[in-house]
Order: sequence, then C-alpha cells, then structure tokens
Amino acid sequence: MTAPALVLLAHGSRDPQSATTINALTEVVRCMRPDLRIEEAYLDLCEPNLDEVVARLAAEGFGEIVVVPLLLTEAFHAKVDVPVAAKLAAQKHDVKIEVTKVLGIESAFFNVLDRRLREALSKNRVRELDALVLAGAGSSDPLANAMVSRAARAWGSHHKLPTIAAFASSAPPAASEAVRAHRADGRRHIAVGMLFLAPGVLPDRVAELAIEAGAVAVAEPLGAADEVAEVILARYAVGAVGLVSMDGLFADV
Repeated sequence: MTAPALVLLAHGSRDPQSATTINALTEVVRCMRPDLRIEEAYLDLCEPNLDEVVARLAAEGFGEIVVVPLLLTEAFHAKVDVPVAAKLAAQKHDVKIEVTKVLGIESAFFNVLDRRLREALSKNRVRELDALVLAGAGSSDPLANAMVSRAARAWGSHHKLPTIAAFASSAPPAASEAVRAHRADGRRHIAVGMLFLAPGVLPDRVAELAIEAGAVAVAEPLGAADEVAEVILARYAVGAVGLVSMDGLFADV
C-alpha cells in the first residue's frame, strides 16, 4: 500500500528568499523520509498552489494526501484559507486530503531561536544582552497573538532576561515600540528573535524597525532547521492515521 503523499503548505511571499527557504526545508524533510512523496505548495503569492500540486499527485495515482500547514499560529489562514483550499482540491481531483494541525510553537523551536540568536550576536560582535524582543507576524485573532506572547515569556524566562512580544502587523506593540520600551527602562543591549518560518516582507519590516529603534542584533527566521522538519513529520504521522477509515482498521477482526 502506497503511503499518503505529504504536501508542505506555506503562506507564500513576494520575497524570493521565502520560497528558497521553503524549498530548502522541503529538501530537509525529504532527506529524513526518502520513502515518502513530498511536495510543497503555497496559499498565495508563490507557485505552485495547492490545487496544482494535488492535481499532479492525483494524476500520478496518489489517492491520499496529508497537508501540513507551515504556520506558527492558529489564525485566519489556518482556520479558513487552508481548509477551504484543501476541500476544493479534494473534491475537484477526487482524492482524500487530511489537513493537520499547524506547526505551532513547539518547544524544539526554542532551540532554533537560540541558534539564530547566537548567529546574530556573533555576526554583530555583541557580547552582552540585557533584554529580548520576540517578534511574530501578528493577527486580528487575539488567541494567535497570545501564543506569541506565551512564547516570549517562556523564552525570556529561559534566558532570565526581560522579554517583550512584538508583532509585524495587526497588533501592538511593533518591534520598534518594544525596543524603545526596553530602552526607556534603561536597557541598551537588546536583541530581537524572529518567530517567522522564512524571510519575507514582514520579517524585513521587523528587522528594519528594530535596528532603527536601537536593537543591537536581529536574528534570522527559523528557516530550514532539522527541528522544524521533525515537527512536520510528526504532524504527517498523525495526519496519515487520520486517513485510515475505521472499516479498514477492523476489516480483519
């Protein structure tokens, strides 16, 4: 029996670096599971879209597909755009599609945040920190923003540094405001971590505003890290089980 295909569904960006990063992440996942058919797709701004990828997989005989949304919070895209796109593609191409939970903010991602932070500190020759900012995309959904705020508290607690959550859009504070708030409290060695999966317009905005406000270093997004790939495969495993019908499970009983 052929295993379900895996589709990594990213948001998409006008910044070509974003697609390059998703390509690299897809290759990491393929190296971890060479036995699986693994493709990438985008919700917007990049190609191919989900419908195009599902059409290709269906034409090759894949009747079951697991879609893992490469999103860090449960906001509008996760709740509306992804399930709608998956449902339409499944109906159009007569396949079964299981959409998994988003990546979320797993504890393993803090290891990646730390690694990216160390890289930024080394690049900028920063030897001392007295505050952190953790920047996420921002959403009109308060629960999504709360996830970033909780992550900021956990990250700050781990490093024993005051940490403020900031957002690139839709919610205050902006990264520049968070940096200025720390500076108003007398702190001068402030670094910014990026709770983004890949480069793009929003991370670039965060970095620019943070540096202008006085941040000494801004980390890169999570990127094509092994920890991210492992979470993707964990989501796939759960999704593949979801495609197994109860009738199939008890067929031989």
